[in-house]
Amino acid sequence: MKKITSLLFPIVSGVALIAIWYGIIILFKIPIYVLPTPGQIITAAWTERHAMLASALLTGQGAVLGFTCAVVGGFLLSMIMAFSLRLKKSLYPYILVLQMTPVIILAPIFVLWLGQGLPSIVAITFMICFFPIVASTTSGFMSVDKNLLEVFKMCHATKLQEIRYLRIPSAMPYFLTGVKIAGTLAPIGAITGDFLAGSAQNGVGGIGFMAITYFSQLQTASLYASGLVACLLGFGFVGSISLLHWVLLHKWHDSLIKKE
Repeated sequence: MKKITSLLFPIVSGVALIAIWYGIIILFKIPIYVLPTPGQIITAAWTERHAMLASALLTGQGAVLGFTCAVVGGFLLSMIMAFSLRLKKSLYPYILVLQMTPVIILAPIFVLWLGQGLPSIVAITFMICFFPIVASTTSGFMSVDKNLLEVFKMCHATKLQEIRYLRIPSAMPYFLTGVKIAGTLAPIGAITGDFLAGSAQNGVGGIGFMAITYFSQLQTASLYASGLVACLLGFGFVGSISLLHWVLLHKWHDSLIKKE
């Protein structure tokens, strides 16, 4: 019964929101170029389905590449900084400086260095995703139980054994938390990259680039449809990251083990 109720409430609220949407359009006589109906948006999405699918794949490619580079680079840098306090003090302020620099300022620089298109989009996505992973993972590596460290020293464990069997497992929940945060930001970063550095490849650009095109042509229903596609892409990306988080932690970490 609880499962049925949990499904019923979102459905009812969704139907109510759509009804309110139609009511506002009819009551205030809002033209289609300002606010299309849900039906018109779905029709536009179906009509432009091939272009939007290609756009979603391009944006998804930028999100995956930038996110993957941020995960690998962030994990490695965090591990290095965790084992060298001097290195952390040397590098962390500059990482903060990069994090605080607005992407809208960095985007033209990336375009100058890498050119218009996918490489710059990947770089923008990387910049947006990198800091949450570094901050969270570094905290994980440095939050190892001191008593366990003493046990490893008493057992004459090598540094490699300490890293493999103690520090990495201890840091894994922190790392995956950073990955989840970065996962929510990756599609946003890729779409932002489309806006700031995107280009049309074979007549089709990323979702952000296509949104600008639809806006310039006053194809408002298609513009809203591109927003819907971007939302679905974000849900798919975050859902995949959440599934990975569950697969890696559910058997042993307290936060995901079901209480009997």
